[in-house]
Amino acid sequence: MDFIDYNAFLDRKLHVGCDSGFEPIWLPDILFDFQRSLTDWAIRKGRAAIFADCGLGKTPMQLVWAENVARHTNGRVLILTPLAVSFQTVREGEKFGIEVNHRREGLKESDRIVVTNYERLHYFNPQDFQGVICDESSILKNFDGATKAAITDFMRKRPYRLLCTATAAPNDYIELGTSSEALGEMGFTDMLSRFFKKIEKTLSRKDEHRGGIYRFRGYAQRDFWRWVCSWARAMRKPSDLGFEDGSFKLPELKIQEHMVKARSAPKRAFFALPAANMQEQRQELRRTIEERCEMAASLVNAHHNPAVVWCHLNDEGNLLEQLIPDATEVEGNDTEDFKESVFRDFATGNIRAIITKPKIGGFGLNWQHCAHQTFFPSHSYEQYYQSVRRCWRFGQKNPVTVDIISTYGQNNVLANLKRKAEAASDMFEWLVALMRNELNIKRQDNYTESEELPSWL
Repeated sequence: MDFIDYNAFLDRKLHVGCDSGFEPIWLPDILFDFQRSLTDWAIRKGRAAIFADCGLGKTPMQLVWAENVARHTNGRVLILTPLAVSFQTVREGEKFGIEVNHRREGLKESDRIVVTNYERLHYFNPQDFQGVICDESSILKNFDGATKAAITDFMRKRPYRLLCTATAAPNDYIELGTSSEALGEMGFTDMLSRFFKKIEKTLSRKDEHRGGIYRFRGYAQRDFWRWVCSWARAMRKPSDLGFEDGSFKLPELKIQEHMVKARSAPKRAFFALPAANMQEQRQELRRTIEERCEMAASLVNAHHNPAVVWCHLNDEGNLLEQLIPDATEVEGNDTEDFKESVFRDFATGNIRAIITKPKIGGFGLNWQHCAHQTFFPSHSYEQYYQSVRRCWRFGQKNPVTVDIISTYGQNNVLANLKRKAEAASDMFEWLVALMRNELNIKRQDNYTESEELPSWL
């Protein structure tokens, strides 16, 4: 490689520098006061992250941000969404008077704001866009390395970037480095070396991308959160930013645990014990498919209201569809058209119950019309939280019931889910508290009101 080629190689690896925002051109009255404040900040920042909880209006904020970038640059903005969320974005744009075109296989000449699924990114050229929005940006880590790299490369030279998610780093705050790198603030590796110290080497698959387990350097914890607050805003309700909560109050969430008894004992055992490792946990899931699915079906068949039935295995989904006559299953192998059609029909009430996996339908979809879910627990707190929040979100008018169906052998899975929930809650509290301090935001009186939440959320 000669000197000129090497310079070109380095240039491809560089992000455009930090702050590149501008004074907002258009902040419509459709936005609530806290949405207006967040959108104004994100436009002025140029490259920003909004970590706002489900139902707080990330979509209208994204659309207003996109419209401002399109007007300011006389260029285009691409909105990337999880599968089957694109049609929701187009519908929201119609509601707010912002033209959004859903494209799957490239642009049309007249397009200004375009929405497509992450999986369709290869049909688009980054040079055609001045701005990029990643909706439900935490989903990026669920893609394989090649897809994630393609998304990062696509964004690398775009002067305007916006990340939006309710679960920025659900399991470990160092995952915030993924967002920082996507925005061009600081690379993941640079973030680790500046704020963290490696305390343990590991060969586990979970930590192989980091090369070990890390903790904060002695002086760095507060500096880390102050740095995050320089490019991100986080909130779980409007009062986190000093605004009145008003109608943004969540209904009651009823978590009901059901422990089903396996009909047969594990191989080479007289009775069941909590599964001690991943292999035993997978065996326990396979061994109890019928028992767990029968329990889920009995709960959903007991009423005629909308319901979401979450599963993780294809065999679970297939059996559930047999046991729940008026339910429709969405599988990974289904076409995008079929998935979008079923999700749309469920949202509009044409389908009563839907069966799918959290990794397929657990991100971005708005199902406030539904107030009942069944869930088979896994180790993924993010999947659980996001799945529950499809229904339990601002705008939901009824109490939401989530039936968690497990077995005695899955006790360790439930314990791990609880641990991750507590860690995620602590992280978000740190981020919100330091953000409030840095911005000198005073609490509203209603900020201290108690909420009916399960003890482990």
